[in-house]
Amino acid sequence: MGEAEKIQKSAFYVSLSKDGVTTKVESDNVSEIVGLLKEDALEWMDFTVENINEDSFFIATSLKFSLQLVASVLSERYSSYEDLDSELGLMLPAVRVERFDVKVYSLLILIRKNLIITIHPKEVVRLAKIYRYADIFMKKIRQDLHWMDKLTILLTRIIDENNQKNFNGLRMIEEEGDELGKFMAMPKAPRTEIGNDIYKMKHALITYLNTLWASWDVINSLRYGDAETITDNPKLLQRIGILGDDINRQIALSEHMSEVLASGLEVLQTIYNNQLQMLNNRLAFIATWLAVLATAGLVPNTLATIFGIGKINDLIDWPWIITILILSTIICTYLMYLLFKKKEWLPPKSEC
Repeated sequence: MGEAEKIQKSAFYVSLSKDGVTTKVESDNVSEIVGLLKEDALEWMDFTVENINEDSFFIATSLKFSLQLVASVLSERYSSYEDLDSELGLMLPAVRVERFDVKVYSLLILIRKNLIITIHPKEVVRLAKIYRYADIFMKKIRQDLHWMDKLTILLTRIIDENNQKNFNGLRMIEEEGDELGKFMAMPKAPRTEIGNDIYKMKHALITYLNTLWASWDVINSLRYGDAETITDNPKLLQRIGILGDDINRQIALSEHMSEVLASGLEVLQTIYNNQLQMLNNRLAFIATWLAVLATAGLVPNTLATIFGIGKINDLIDWPWIITILILSTIICTYLMYLLFKKKEWLPPKSEC
């Protein structure tokens, strides 16, 4: 089932009795699922809610979890870990990526003896896959295991499924980054649009990295088995350690992608700077030559004004006047060129 699809029911229940019998129930009635609580078997309840900050308190109190636990877990932004000895509360980020839009939802997990409940918004449908095979999965759990071991096995499976769906986000960001690279290579690509897309990609990576670190904090708190509701079996704790290693690899990949993006931005910035410098040099080249011609034309213009006076005009023939004007223009232009060149006010033609 895809991430964008919706499950038909808003709540489901799975249990494994002491006799190894599994039970699965789906319902749109939260009270019906809550009423199935036995507390003498391994049980998992999942609830899809409209507002996790409000509906979680009703569901938790209906299942006899303390309000203090729920309030403490929901107080954080991305993730949290709260151990009240007989109760354990976790909150993990559930990430959905659409182009460069990284949406982070909350997956609330409450644990006590023989019971795990998960609460999440309707946008998070990833646990439906576990529910589909939950009875088969639970049957494989050995009956001679302690209840803490069974809870840890089920919890590890839930966290792993959430992590794997989160990891898909990096692949989507990479695909969009590749499309952005193609767009950047286009000579006529709008500069403002490129800059906006680059910012969105950078922001998406930062948000995604934040969620990975948030998940790692929770798993790091679980991996030593300090909580009363979590096993201290080294083999089972090793599974939690593997989840942490997977997140570390994703963090490394994300940071590497950030470095690649940063280097690409530096190259792009260099290209833009070179183009801007070339344009400035061309404008300076044109402006300088215009200044040379304008300045050099002042002397001939002044002479022409003087020659236009009646008495002087009578003393000098027109051929001489024209010759003087032409020679003065050439000489003045050349002298101004030499002056600008000596002052190094003329940009090299190779840079234009």
